[in-house]
Amino acid sequence: MSTVTTGATMSLDGYIADASHGGFDHLFRWYNNGDVAVPTANPEMTFRTSAASAAHIRALTERTGALVVGRTLFDITNGWGGRHPLDMPVVVVTHRVPAGWAPESESFVFVTDGIERAVERARALAGGKEVGVNAGTIARQVLEAGLLDEVHVDLVPVLLGDGIPFFSGLGIAPVEFDGPFRVVEGVDVTHLAYRVRRPA
Repeated sequence: MSTVTTGATMSLDGYIADASHGGFDHLFRWYNNGDVAVPTANPEMTFRTSAASAAHIRALTERTGALVVGRTLFDITNGWGGRHPLDMPVVVVTHRVPAGWAPESESFVFVTDGIERAVERARALAGGKEVGVNAGTIARQVLEAGLLDEVHVDLVPVLLGDGIPFFSGLGIAPVEFDGPFRVVEGVDVTHLAYRVRRPA
């Protein structure tokens, strides 16, 4: 069965965005602070990172077979122009299929009957690879449903002071983790991976 993971770039004080859903100029600087090119499926989007971060991104992409995201992110990105930059199937959790989109296509599947069904559908699409879950509300719902296996953090040495936490409004705290079982030191970022500790 596919491992279900979530990941986010996070400040030292635990935020994945500032209070206005921004702050990315500080958080995502590491995506373009090196000289190793990491192309995506979008020809206009190529990262240039340190060698360590480039290897980290490539390994993550190779391990992942499908994504689960929320409708808000889908709308903000305008459906990534029809194909996600990671060039893999995306399951969108929503109350209704957006106008102009088919309920299911090669790139996007819209699930309207809950997070459990979305993860189930993504696992089927992933072909045995990992399922990546978008950070924020969707990650919290998957964790609360007992379906999340791993949490990955790209830890950036900046303090935002206030903002949106990785798991805002978590209703099952405390949640403990094992690890980190992977540590990759990039330039101005440390990539960490933890496993969700299951109750005894």
